[in-house]
Amino acid sequence: MAGTLTFDALKKAVSNGEIDTVLTCIIDMQGRLMGKRFHAQHFIDSAYEETHCCNYLLATDLEMYTVEGYASTSWAGGYGDYVMKPDLETLRPVPWLEGTAMVLCDLLDHSTHKPVAHAPRALLKAQVAKLAEMGLSVMAATELEFFLFEKGFEELRKSGYRPLEPISGYNEDYSILQTTREEHVMRPIRNHLYKAGIPIENSKGEAESGQEELNIRYAPALDTADFHTIAKNAVKEIAHMQGHAASFMAKWRPDKVGSATHVHQSLWDSSGTNVFVDPDKQHGMSELMQNYVAGLIKYAPESTYFFAPYINSYKRFQKGSFAPTKTAWSVDNRTAGFRLCGEGTKALRIECRIGGADLNPYLAIAAQLAAGIKGIEDKLPLGPATDGDIYDATGGNEIPINLRDAKDLLKSSSFFREAFGEAVVDHYVRAAEWEIEDFDRAVTDYEIARGFERA
Repeated sequence: MAGTLTFDALKKAVSNGEIDTVLTCIIDMQGRLMGKRFHAQHFIDSAYEETHCCNYLLATDLEMYTVEGYASTSWAGGYGDYVMKPDLETLRPVPWLEGTAMVLCDLLDHSTHKPVAHAPRALLKAQVAKLAEMGLSVMAATELEFFLFEKGFEELRKSGYRPLEPISGYNEDYSILQTTREEHVMRPIRNHLYKAGIPIENSKGEAESGQEELNIRYAPALDTADFHTIAKNAVKEIAHMQGHAASFMAKWRPDKVGSATHVHQSLWDSSGTNVFVDPDKQHGMSELMQNYVAGLIKYAPESTYFFAPYINSYKRFQKGSFAPTKTAWSVDNRTAGFRLCGEGTKALRIECRIGGADLNPYLAIAAQLAAGIKGIEDKLPLGPATDGDIYDATGGNEIPINLRDAKDLLKSSSFFREAFGEAVVDHYVRAAEWEIEDFDRAVTDYEIARGFERA
């Protein structure tokens, strides 16, 4: 993606003392930024070419426990290194941290210097490359939902995350009055991210007390995932600086609305035309778009793990909660798993509403692209849109109700084994297996303690 800081500009900023620290970051399986803080002079002298990290970073759980059973790395294998290869096109300032810049890195095998296939950024790059071979590119956008709390991370951690009180006392969906009271957090989030080159559109109150939504302008898919990941990290850091905790748990309390990540997507050709649009077709959907959406729907059940990776994730899928329970598609209907947006405009797109705020955007978008590409290749027909309250509608595949079911679907998926590769699927199946211990519809203290600020 096009960052906002060239390497030459970084050198100049280091020389005149404006920047003294460079964050070199990879994206782990959980979608978090992991890496090192370099003295800026050392980075521009040599580390800009490559640095290294332990390969266990793609084989841990939320609490960084070294999980056994991965083929890619283990105690028996000695936990060696990956190469962190800075993508200098992602260089950007980090305005909320003094004298700091950031670069995202791709992960390479230490011996072969080939991309690590199960690395989230590599998985998305591979699907984008498949589309490019078809003469197409994908534009995407994500909506980030999260909760802000009265107290900060340290205070809540010491008290066992009890009591947990949101920053506001009532549903603040679109409320200007209540969000004014939260501007000491949300204003620096918007402005700092914008200065960092993240094309922030807006923030708003969401449909629960203390719930926020941050919207970022659509961009090429890899950029979108990069923007999402940087923004999620920034929200937590900036909230912390203002004395508050921010959480992206999918469902932090049973009687509160969950937090989602809605993924918007459309395909474009080399001339800059949205190929989803055909004014002569019903709803303005081209045949290619119909095939693509049919692929999304057909493979949605076995894609679900990439939208809902934890036990807690499935507690969000509840009737009447704006979280979908069926994979049906609809026209501008928020009870569906997939919603057609922008009917009658050049911005026609499909929105996937299945994902929770705890998803990894690289994995979620890669899964969507793989399913949509397969729909195009097989010319899958799209059934009619579902109307009304889809929670009570007949027909349409149910979204898996727990992680065990989602894991089993992924494990047995010949489609994903072909699209992602056997080793990649087995890697993420192992991650799901480790996560599965107990399943209870109630949100437990244990879940809060392990997932509150890590998810």
